Amino acid sequence: MSALPKNASAPPAENGASRFHHGERRQAIVETILADVFQGRIRAGERLVMDDLSSRLGVSPTPVREALITLAGIGIVEFLPNRGALVRRFTATDIREICQVRRALECEATRLACGRIELAELHELAVAFRRVKTAKRLSTKYIANARRLDSRLHDLVAESCGNRFLAQELSRLKLLFRAIRDVAWEKEQASTDCHRCASEAVEHLAIVEALIRTEPKEAARAMARHIRSGLKYWSRALPA
Repeated sequence: MSALPKNASAPPAENGASRFHHGERRQAIVETILADVFQGRIRAGERLVMDDLSSRLGVSPTPVREALITLAGIGIVEFLPNRGALVRRFTATDIREICQVRRALECEATRLACGRIELAELHELAVAFRRVKTAKRLSTKYIANARRLDSRLHDLVAESCGNRFLAQELSRLKLLFRAIRDVAWEKEQASTDCHRCASEAVEHLAIVEALIRTEPKEAARAMARHIRSGLKYWSRALPA
């Protein structure tokens, strides 16, 4: 069975882009498959054929195999005896449980990161989130900027938490978190519903301001509110 449609995006090919590190190719493959799963181009129960993936994406089987192992580790695919890698069916319960895990990890990381982040960087983020909050028009550029700021804040919290294992777990799961976020935001943009972008900027700003004030409990509570409020939007990422 064909694992990727002809119009699927593809990571940099090995033969024409040797400058790309092996790990970057693997990550690009993971991101490509995640996007195709949540956008419905790859269906639940579909078998991911390694040779087909390797051929279509223009890479050797090694990073494809590693990408499938990574996807299995975050619950997107499962390996079955004599059947290879199959795409799991995602439900609203899965999204809710993913958010529960994310809230537990990121709230603790936020609490630990409080007082460890450069104030200048936090003030810069605060200014940026205020701009997003007051923007009048939803556009591709607006969405891209909001997405970049979201990633920057969450990465900064993970990198500054001072707990190597917690940071590694957040790094392992962030591809899943962001794949769901990106599909949900694309559907929001398509429906011209810009409420989430503005409300998310307010939520992010509350986290940043608590970090500036060095209030770890309030920063963690603000992170919890942010993740809880995003649950209904993340549910939009479920494939039809």
